Amino acid sequence: MRDVAIVGVGMTKFGRLSYELDEMIAKACLAAMDDCGNPGIDSVYVANMGAGAINRQTALASAVIDRLGLLGKTSAVAIENGPASGQNAAKLGFFEVASGYSDCVLVAGGERMRVAPGGTITDFVAMMSHPKAEYIHGVTLPSLAGMFARLYMDKYGITSEDLANVAVKNHANGMLNPYAHIHQKIALEGILLSREAKLNNPVIADPLRLYDMCPVSDGAAAFILCPLEKAKELCDTPVRIAGVGQGTDLHAVHERPDPLVLKSVQIAADRAFAMAGVERKDIDFLELHDAFTILEFAESENAGFFEPGKCATALREGVTQIGGKLPINPSGGLKARGHPVGATGAAQLVECTWQLRGDAGRRQVSGAQRAFTVNFGGFGNNVVAHILERGD
Repeated sequence: MRDVAIVGVGMTKFGRLSYELDEMIAKACLAAMDDCGNPGIDSVYVANMGAGAINRQTALASAVIDRLGLLGKTSAVAIENGPASGQNAAKLGFFEVASGYSDCVLVAGGERMRVAPGGTITDFVAMMSHPKAEYIHGVTLPSLAGMFARLYMDKYGITSEDLANVAVKNHANGMLNPYAHIHQKIALEGILLSREAKLNNPVIADPLRLYDMCPVSDGAAAFILCPLEKAKELCDTPVRIAGVGQGTDLHAVHERPDPLVLKSVQIAADRAFAMAGVERKDIDFLELHDAFTILEFAESENAGFFEPGKCATALREGVTQIGGKLPINPSGGLKARGHPVGATGAAQLVECTWQLRGDAGRRQVSGAQRAFTVNFGGFGNNVVAHILERGD
């Protein structure tokens, strides 16, 4: 297989956007194309979860390439794998270039969610749960996260304050990211410790509170893949995709032997590291799928970066801050950057590319050479991981 690099990236701001969905995705694609001199595109993958259900639009990839004027020989494929759609599309684009079938592949993800009422979005996302064992009984993703968090706290002694520390850190990081949905600095006193916190930060799915959850967002992100040997023709600092991994697990969470063991994260991480030929100690920062604060702890531990139950201690000690030994979510993560589900995985790879180029501005991780990502589908039943490194 050929080595594959990311040579161009683009992204819209996340939040409440007024663009039509295909227009929004096209804007991110055009930014990625401009970033590397508008190369000829052989193939396009568009990641999205809710276009049909929320926006009444299907055949999204066809609509996007029409917006871009990439008609004729350019192939177009829409990818839906829940919140892991973005990096699933990246995986397919990677192997298309690595195999030699195509020389230039555009991967994009986008979602326009804020046009729908909150209850509609909650139900739409809940449809990822098991239809007979979970969804029919009223299970939602926040409820699964709440039960998971309670088990985790009981087993490892983690507190609500530890979870709030994740939100405080990621909001501070999001303040440094101009693309982030939420630009709001928070403190423990305001969201947990004060009397007003009960009003500012109510319980949503015990023990998780409002600030333990990511926002509902609109947004799009895109990047362009080409063979590493040609990447220098298109950009000064290509970013090599060194490893890709995917893992799956039982759909119904209660059927897993130990619900706290995220087998899919473990498998995806192990496969990515085996492919990359590097070790955990070689990674400089992580971009993890913190749709709920508890997942930053659980994903980092199941991916092998900390012993079970120890990431909270690492956060308290500053290890996972931007200036720490292993920063987690310098972008602000889903918690602050936002979570337009189909765009999230693509946005993680865009952020990693900016970081590895040294283009991340005030949130830059000093000396970053290698990054690891987790894009979490469903409640851990379908997960994609990537390892990226500077290709120069």
